[in-house]
Amino acid sequence: MAKKNVTVVGSGNWGMAIATIIAGNTARHPEFEDNLTVWMFDEEVQHKGVKRKLSELFNETKENVKYLPGITLPAHVKAEPDLKKAVANADIMIWVLPHQFVPRTVSGMGKAKDGCISVSLIKGGLELEGGKLGLCSDTLRKLLGHEVAVLMGANVANEVAAGEFCEATLGCTAKEHQPILLKLFDCPTFRVNAVDDIPGVELCGALKNVVALGAGFCDGLDYGGNTKAALIRIGLQEMKMFIRYFYPEAKDATFLESCGVADLITTCFGGRNRKCAEAFVRSKGVKGWDAIEKELLGGQKLQGTLTAQEIWPVMQKHNLTEKLPLFTTIYRIAFEDKAPWTIVKLPQGMHFSGLHADDGFFEQK
Repeated sequence: MAKKNVTVVGSGNWGMAIATIIAGNTARHPEFEDNLTVWMFDEEVQHKGVKRKLSELFNETKENVKYLPGITLPAHVKAEPDLKKAVANADIMIWVLPHQFVPRTVSGMGKAKDGCISVSLIKGGLELEGGKLGLCSDTLRKLLGHEVAVLMGANVANEVAAGEFCEATLGCTAKEHQPILLKLFDCPTFRVNAVDDIPGVELCGALKNVVALGAGFCDGLDYGGNTKAALIRIGLQEMKMFIRYFYPEAKDATFLESCGVADLITTCFGGRNRKCAEAFVRSKGVKGWDAIEKELLGGQKLQGTLTAQEIWPVMQKHNLTEKLPLFTTIYRIAFEDKAPWTIVKLPQGMHFSGLHADDGFFEQK
């Protein structure tokens, strides 16, 4: 069997971090070509007082000085700024870029290699089509014309790149692809479990960023751990209610995977969405989201605000705003000047526990 070529489409913080994992696995598993290609958008950076192209600098030093400084990737990782060249021979494409850039990127890459499959690590990109909530993986599947799996989990990029132990969840309905994809991602420091639930895995990955905004609002108000824990619990409950409304087939066990409760916890205590939401509250209305993103994220994109804007019209259309009071309050604080302290003034009558028997969290036998 021919060895498989792998290309990572995207070279931001998370794209470079996952490239460190993939590079280790392509080197140690005979199913893959050693060389790993990363499509790197050709931007200029200031390095030691000189303007350099990021891709050229990376190929010399194996360090992405802008998005993952301080981490040296293996020698067999190559940056390719030409998108068509980067994906031309790919048997597996790993998508790690902001969801708003997906259509433009696919249209600029040309036809994918026959038999190619993709894995999306993209969080967000939700669209309502004919009453059904479409996922970013659906968009990729439609544009690419081949199978697309998803990978989500409690993964802070810098910690993954540093080799700290963590887990992730692979959502893959094509079971014949699961073994090769597990070999591509799974390693002693990055344990991956495969589940047959793409909507559950992907929507957990997107919606937890909205809950993280609420956690950041709490931090900006100097509320304590009890309050944040309560919001995380309510957030998990609303994530489950939202997902099961559109995808009743989503599996209960998915919410207890790394992509569910674990990712929600780590995102609400770290990560860019929590950080920017705290800054939003502390600025007392002086700074908008664009200014905060530019100031704090160094070229990265804020995901929670985009996802909140995507799901808000969906919630309105399907009369979900009262059923999802935390999501509703987070949106209104972020975009309608609602007072941040109202994050703890949610209506009474909500289910006390996301695991309550009457709440439908667990399937009834």
